[in-house]
Amino acid sequence: MSAGAGPDDNGTGLGAGARAGTGAERVGIRQVAELAGVAISSVSRAVSGHPGVSETMRSRVLAAADQLGWQPDLVAGALRRGSSGTVGFVVGDISNPLLSHIALGAEVTARAAGYSLVLTNSMNDAHLDAEHIRLLQRRRVDGLLLSLADEQGREAHELLASSTVPVVLIDRELPSDVAASAVLSDHRAGVLAAAEHLVELGHRRIALIAGYPHVRPTRERVHAVEAAVEARRNCRSYVRVGAFTEDHGYAATRELMLLPRPPTAIISGGNQLLIGVLRFLGEAGLRVPADVSLVTCDSLPWTDFLAPPLASVQRDAYRMGEAAAELLLNRLNGHPPEQVLLPTQFIPSPSCDEVKTR
Repeated sequence: MSAGAGPDDNGTGLGAGARAGTGAERVGIRQVAELAGVAISSVSRAVSGHPGVSETMRSRVLAAADQLGWQPDLVAGALRRGSSGTVGFVVGDISNPLLSHIALGAEVTARAAGYSLVLTNSMNDAHLDAEHIRLLQRRRVDGLLLSLADEQGREAHELLASSTVPVVLIDRELPSDVAASAVLSDHRAGVLAAAEHLVELGHRRIALIAGYPHVRPTRERVHAVEAAVEARRNCRSYVRVGAFTEDHGYAATRELMLLPRPPTAIISGGNQLLIGVLRFLGEAGLRVPADVSLVTCDSLPWTDFLAPPLASVQRDAYRMGEAAAELLLNRLNGHPPEQVLLPTQFIPSPSCDEVKTR
């Protein structure tokens, strides 16, 4: 095509020097605006999800951008607007179904308000918590949702104490110098109800196999079991804390059940721990509830198919994610930090039976 060709000669509305695919000129927002037949500011609003842009215009702009192979510089746009339209979520272990449901609830709620969710997985490593917080801050996220591996992680604490990005903690507590909102589960009430149920059935040796000691769910569960036992004469609690892993569940159950006077009931303080608990009981030929009564916290879908189905302390993980996103949206709208406590519920089942003499 000659240099004097009209704007419609190549079907794009662009001159030869800016033709898509020639490499003669780097395609930018101006070329997208010319092809779509809109102002540059309209392109910016369309690709950023601005609510004032009609779907017709947004579709025309996105089609032009796709034809030209143009992608917006989101970080540069965030610097200009003061908003990236993204929320960062640092999760300890996304393979945990509980955390997957929390993330889903948060994403659906954030997306409905025009925000995208950027998920990072710390693999229960406090150092990775800090690395992911740094990464998300560099990406100019508008807010952070945090399910930290360790509340005592110094790196993460220092980053958050000096940050101006709104933060919502998910079942975690940090010192007051971190101005964060929080959505919490009432673990103490649910586990206390479970432990008291076991005591009423005659159990006097009750074990709790729990996860990391430096996170709130473990502390609350330990306090609940100890409170239930201390309120009764001749009762004893066996508490074993460690990682939220199958291996810890297995090792702790093995140690406990090989004691001269083993516990007559076990509370598994997490669904991943439960897998290890069940694995050892199966290998040892121990039956639930004939040999040991069993309660789990945050059961897995397949536990309903066990015979008998397991007694459990349940919470609504999806609602936790929703609440976390709602708290973050409140912070982004200028509200002060706030805290929400969501209930747990103990659901009894035949996996807990009256204690047998042994």
